[in-house]
Amino acid sequence: MNKKYNFFLVSDSTGETLDRIFLAIKAQFRDMEFSIQHFSFIRTSAQTAQLIDQCKKAENPIIIYTLVESSTSNFIKNESKSLNIPCFGVLDHLIPQFENLFGKKATRRPSGQHELNTEYYKKIEAIQYTLAHDDGQQMDTMVNADIILLGVSRTSKTPTSIYLAEKGFKTANIPLVSHQKLPDYVFSSKALLVGLFIDPERLADIRKTRMTLLNDKQHTYANIDFIKEETLKSKQLFASHKIPTIDVTRKSVEETAAAIVKMYEIKNNK
Repeated sequence: MNKKYNFFLVSDSTGETLDRIFLAIKAQFRDMEFSIQHFSFIRTSAQTAQLIDQCKKAENPIIIYTLVESSTSNFIKNESKSLNIPCFGVLDHLIPQFENLFGKKATRRPSGQHELNTEYYKKIEAIQYTLAHDDGQQMDTMVNADIILLGVSRTSKTPTSIYLAEKGFKTANIPLVSHQKLPDYVFSSKALLVGLFIDPERLADIRKTRMTLLNDKQHTYANIDFIKEETLKSKQLFASHKIPTIDVTRKSVEETAAAIVKMYEIKNNK
């Protein structure tokens, strides 16, 4: 029987970076048993003392931290060393190396990545735009988007749009519905148009699950023959307008978004 490891993710900010790092580690050790505890906005001695106290009580504790303030990180490193607790500082080696490279001292200011600067407000504007242009809403201002996603229902258009918005891209999405013609100005837009499609069998399963959850009796929506026709017509539309496509059948939202960002960079020569 494998040991169970208790991860303590310690950050002086929101802890988003550590969440992603933990998921990357977990993905490489699928047969291991893990649990996690989040310690966010850790900036005082009382908070670090509480962290160490929790580690003492845990079975097989492991600390991973992103702390930029030296006294806080040093306390955790020293305490974990005395207790023989594995402890890893994500930024401990990176920041000094970049200080040497740039010939400049880092500010070591907690939450520095969350400053209310131009980039932050650009992201907020992108999120607001994306939410307002979800699922074919406000078609008249859709041409102002950076990216427009097209696809039949349940091809991950909305979650992909929101993910892209959080990266600062104004993203609109349009569902492709039988017998509904899209306005010509969509295809002449300066936005990057991307067509999303999915294996019909997989799409039928997704729609059946959704119908069960919503107690929906709309049989055509999940009918495999109807879905095959829908998918074929969407591909024909993409081909006729030379719209790049992505098969999302086995892709996560993150993978799809990364591919779209690459397309955007190529289109705009970035």
